[in-house]
Parts: sequence; structure tokens; C-alpha cells
Amino acid sequence: MPPSTTLLKKRSQMPHEPLEQCHGGLGALDWTEVLGPGDLTGRRIQFIHDDILAPGVSVGMHKHTEDEEYYYILSGSGIMMLNDEQIEVSAGDITAVFPGGTHSLKNTGCEDMRILVISVAVA
Repeated sequence: MPPSTTLLKKRSQMPHEPLEQCHGGLGALDWTEVLGPGDLTGRRIQFIHDDILAPGVSVGMHKHTEDEEYYYILSGSGIMMLNDEQIEVSAGDITAVFPGGTHSLKNTGCEDMRILVISVAVA
């Protein structure tokens, strides 16, 4: 059977749950797996998540070795650490970490921060 050339996944089919202390961070993300490994067999994209960080919630510092990861800030604001550099981020900003890089994110604002997280395998 030939590989599929299209994909549709309804919101109701997407796993959604709290994700406690993501990478050792504080609090729980409101985590939705938009696309996961089972949806993306044979693709370079490993996953896409739609995450909401309430004020004070963070994703802990972690290193990427065999993938690159992009955070597109949809709403809210916070502090992103890219390696040793602390950067203020807000809606419309995108960050990336490539193999060997580290990053973390904390919602330092007073409203929810919503991010789209995209992980891509390196060739």
C-alpha cells in the first residue's frame, strides 16, 4: 500500500492532559499533542504540541541532541533561555534550538502563554 499523501486530525482526536514539571520545570503545562509519532511515521517532524503555560509555569532547561525544536509564541510573554542567553519573548516571536543547544521557558507574565512546539529530526 502506498504511503498516504494527506492528513487530517480533528481536535477531538488529540490527546490533551496536564503535563507536570515538564523537563523539571515548575507547575503543569496544559498539553495537547496536535501530532505525535504515530501520526508522523517516516516524517522528519517528530511532534507538534499546543501548550499553555499559566503564569509562573515553566519548561525546565534541557538539551537537544538529535532534533531541533521550535517554540512559536501565540500569546502571552515570558523569559526564554537559549544556551546561556536570557531573552524576553512574546506573541509572534519564534525561537529554535538545534542539536547541542539548550533551552527553557518561563511564563513571567500575568496571563496564559500559549506556544506551538515543533520537533524536527535532523538528517
